[in-house]
Formats: sequence, structure tokens, C-alpha cells
Amino acid sequence: MDRRLLGILRCPVSHKGLSVLSKDQLARVNAAIDAGELHNQEGKTLDEALNEALVTDDGKRIYPVDDGIPVLLEDESISMEQLA
Repeated sequence: MDRRLLGILRCPVSHKGLSVLSKDQLARVNAAIDAGELHNQEGKTLDEALNEALVTDDGKRIYPVDDGIPVLLEDESISMEQLA
């Protein structure tokens, strides 16, 4: 992910800044997806592992990155509270 692009991107809900989700966090997210325990804001259960994702600066919401393109749609976001 281009660092310049990250500097201007914002969460469309909270308007917080975004950063690349760490490998450890991404592994936790993907484990929850594999277990069928994770859903997006729309309520759809996720069934495909994420290769990359962005997380808000407050760590509350993540957004998938699809082929290098951030999907900054509220319905596609994932609440990190599900991993607690």
C-alpha cells in the first residue's frame, strides 16, 4: 500500500486515519473467517481470507483491500470487537 495514499485516506464512518493491518492481526482475522465467526457491517458472514486490510487509528474497524484497492464502504467494514 502506497504510504502517500495512506496519508490521505480516512474511515468514511469515524473519519479516523487508516494504516495497514499487521500480519498478526490479519492472521487473527483470517482465523475467525475460517471458523465462520466473522461478518461485515452488512451482516454477511465472510468466507474468503483477506490478503491485506486497513485498520482505523483507533483499532475499531477494518476495511478489506482488494487487489491493492481499499474497499472503504461502511457495509464492507469489519468491527474489531468481534475478535475480542
